[in-house]
Amino acid sequence: MNNNNAPIGIFDSGFGGLTVMSAVTKLMPKENIIYFGDTAHVPYGSKSKDVVTNFALNISKFLVRNKVKLIVVACNTASAFSLTALKKNIDIPIIGVIKAGSKTAALNTKNNKIAVIGTEGTIKSNAYAKEIKKINKNIKVFSQACPLFVPLVEEGWFKTKITDDIIKFYLKNIVNKKIDTIILGCTHYPLIKQSIQKNIGNNIKIVDSANAVACEVKELLNKNNLSNNSKTVGKYSFYVSDSPDKFKKIGSKFFCKKIKTVKKMEII
Repeated sequence: MNNNNAPIGIFDSGFGGLTVMSAVTKLMPKENIIYFGDTAHVPYGSKSKDVVTNFALNISKFLVRNKVKLIVVACNTASAFSLTALKKNIDIPIIGVIKAGSKTAALNTKNNKIAVIGTEGTIKSNAYAKEIKKINKNIKVFSQACPLFVPLVEEGWFKTKITDDIIKFYLKNIVNKKIDTIILGCTHYPLIKQSIQKNIGNNIKIVDSANAVACEVKELLNKNNLSNNSKTVGKYSFYVSDSPDKFKKIGSKFFCKKIKTVKKMEII
């Protein structure tokens, strides 16, 4: 296998990164992909920076051993906490989700008022606000942790009254700030995107980082002459640190195709 045909590595704390993988496969169907979901340690959002960074480093080393040509950190918390450490310790290109989402939001806002919603870890890191300020220091960023969104998604409660009530409860304050753009700062959240839009109004644009990340991956591969040049559709491999059967069942809701085979791999 030459380097062009080498797989892309994508990892997340669990299922959410599959929304990023879906976007990558749709934009670059020839690319081979290895996905790792750290289901033994999910969620990352409530854990410390040191703990998350340790998990991220171990997973990245696993992906490197499998000869990936690029790593996508498809987890907002891991991107916020670990990206700097990963780039220091891993010798292949690494992309996180925060920069891409921040850039898209900064380009879309008309009134320079942006909201970010995510896990407690992502929001406490202030990573989106810092990245957005690098692009345009005049933008005001309002942040809100929404810890119940992840379990709602994993239960499959995408369009229920309970989901509507929780969305309204979490987002009422930032909507009152007259924002015109909101970033889904967690890869689970695209699955309740329609419910979020319904409850915040159509005048607020929602930025889903998955598509922005996919575009960044394509640009980086082209720039480094690493795009897959085969004539066939890419192959996908799925690994988890726990509960492969559960991942197969729930993961198929997140991914654009049915997941048939999942292998368990312990990452210490």
